[in-house]
Amino acid sequence: MATKKNTTPSDYSESSIRVLKGLEPVKQRPGMYTRTENPLHIIQEVIDNASDEALGGHCKHIQVTLNTDGSISVEDDGRGIPVGLHPDEGVPTVEIVFTRLHAGGKFDKGSGGAYAFSGGLHGVGVSVTNALSKRLEITVWREAGLHQLTFADGDVIEPLRSQPIPRGDKKSGTRVSIWPDAKYFDSANIPQGELQRLLRSKAVLLPGVKVTLSNAKTGESQTWQYDQGLRGYLTEALAQYSHGEPLIPLFEGEQFASADTEGFAEGEGASWVVAWTEEGNVVRESYVNLIPTPAGGTHESGLREGLFGAVKSFAEMHSLLPKGVKLLPEDVFARVSFVLSAKVLDPQFQGQIKERLNSRDAVRLVSSFTKPPLELWLNSHVDYGKKLAELVIKQAQSRLRSAQKVEKKKSSGVAVLPGKLTDCESSDITRNELFLVEGDSAGGSAKMGRDKEFQAILPLRGKVLNTWESERDRLFANNEIHDISVAIGVDPHGANDNVDLSNLRYGKICILSDADVDGSHIQVLLLTLFFKHFPQLIARGHICVARPPLFRVDAPARGKKQAQKIYALDAAELTSIEDKLRKEGVKDGAWNISRFKGLGEMNAEQLWETTMNPDTRRLLPVSLGEFDQDFSEGRFNMLMGKGEAAARRAWIEEHGNAVEADI
Repeated sequence: MATKKNTTPSDYSESSIRVLKGLEPVKQRPGMYTRTENPLHIIQEVIDNASDEALGGHCKHIQVTLNTDGSISVEDDGRGIPVGLHPDEGVPTVEIVFTRLHAGGKFDKGSGGAYAFSGGLHGVGVSVTNALSKRLEITVWREAGLHQLTFADGDVIEPLRSQPIPRGDKKSGTRVSIWPDAKYFDSANIPQGELQRLLRSKAVLLPGVKVTLSNAKTGESQTWQYDQGLRGYLTEALAQYSHGEPLIPLFEGEQFASADTEGFAEGEGASWVVAWTEEGNVVRESYVNLIPTPAGGTHESGLREGLFGAVKSFAEMHSLLPKGVKLLPEDVFARVSFVLSAKVLDPQFQGQIKERLNSRDAVRLVSSFTKPPLELWLNSHVDYGKKLAELVIKQAQSRLRSAQKVEKKKSSGVAVLPGKLTDCESSDITRNELFLVEGDSAGGSAKMGRDKEFQAILPLRGKVLNTWESERDRLFANNEIHDISVAIGVDPHGANDNVDLSNLRYGKICILSDADVDGSHIQVLLLTLFFKHFPQLIARGHICVARPPLFRVDAPARGKKQAQKIYALDAAELTSIEDKLRKEGVKDGAWNISRFKGLGEMNAEQLWETTMNPDTRRLLPVSLGEFDQDFSEGRFNMLMGKGEAAARRAWIEEHGNAVEADI
């Protein structure tokens, strides 16, 4: 006779594994998909869809209405979301768009795709809006019909119903009305100022498109329509936030790749307007495919590189640099205001909320398009060029003076530096970086590939000691830890100690290990060391983790384009690279994919390009985030404590299904 097994709440069995279906993942963890301070971002997802229609030339008016019942409506006069049955799923396509994660029209970037350039990427946006709304109503005007569909809490409550519209009425477009569910947000109120700025920026980036915000409660209405585009917007912003006239007339331009431009897909490029002012606040706004990127990213790095290259070249050509002054990109960028709008075929963003662009190609794209025209303009207007060079040289001299002050303060009693440390030339700790590199072979590549002016290398042999339970006065018995402490110039300390950081030698201490299990283990051991014995370096943002790529794609020569080696951080980026190659006409299977784990497999140039170059690398700052010191202390103790094997096992059993195994 079978006996029933008794289970306790702590048992780990088949029934412990829960599969979240449909929109449940969004409701469980809304912060992974959107900002939860207020509902503005879920409204922005709908506005972004309307903007993508306008970007494709299908929409001339975007209307946002704050209704008296607390809902927000977004209406466009675009093509209207398709309403017919989806060929694979057998349900109305409009329903799939709002109820299925990773369903959308933005995946197919080929020549026949509905959206060649778009902000939408993952097919996640408006389904998140639906998941976090008490009610959502959709009206579509398309193919001489009026189509309506209603949801509540992400589920269909009124299925799609259609009726013909009067003959001769050619109205097309989409209206989405949203009732955000307050329980998912810190505040249910939408910040009016942010909404106005968002809508105004859409009008700026879509010349000729009218954008309207109406408030049904107050009867007020605002309309933005810019014919001057970026120039008018920056001029207006400078007048509002800054003081004084720009040093040179606004530098503006745009350039997009043609079908035979080497290295970029047709249509990729940027438009920009740049101003240098001597005082007042700087104004900086950037966008990718109309999506605001408040945290910047690689397109801004490209602009910085392009402007720096042009100004440096001008200063050198006219022998304007005083002896001993070396210009750096930040000297040129310090007093820059700009509005930058980039078009990238398959953009990679950091996180679902798309605040920062990560696409490596965007650096080269923007810099190669902005440098030549500025260089040409400066050499055609030498007086203006000299005024600009004077401002930039002042910035460089000011930076050098502050670096010298730091040097004097720390010059007494410096310990003898470790022999295997390859130090940098600069003494400016705001720029200096130390890379703690796993293994001598990777250390050799890093030494050759680094920028020796501000990047130092300390190779580590083997696994670092687990220092969680090490006494502080015994730490220096371990050579590796002794070398790390002496190299960074800070003694071990506690979270509440009054620590002297005046001898800190590097502003960034970067952990650089292989992208495999051993590399992850070394990362954890070093993070344990810093958390336990150098906590104030973490608290002040000095500790970072470098993320080397996991894949290399060897793309064949095609047309005028030479064979390329393209690096992908992870599987998602690998997919987007393959999509881009298909768009460029490369047949499936014509490229080679290699997955590598060791940094030693990369030569110096590749390691610089992928992992060390500030403009193209992925460097993650380490912080405690929302966790306090006590919580983190307990978690580290469970993970790293020698007597915690049972607690560790229970934790792994509970969370083991969430890990991506590296097998």
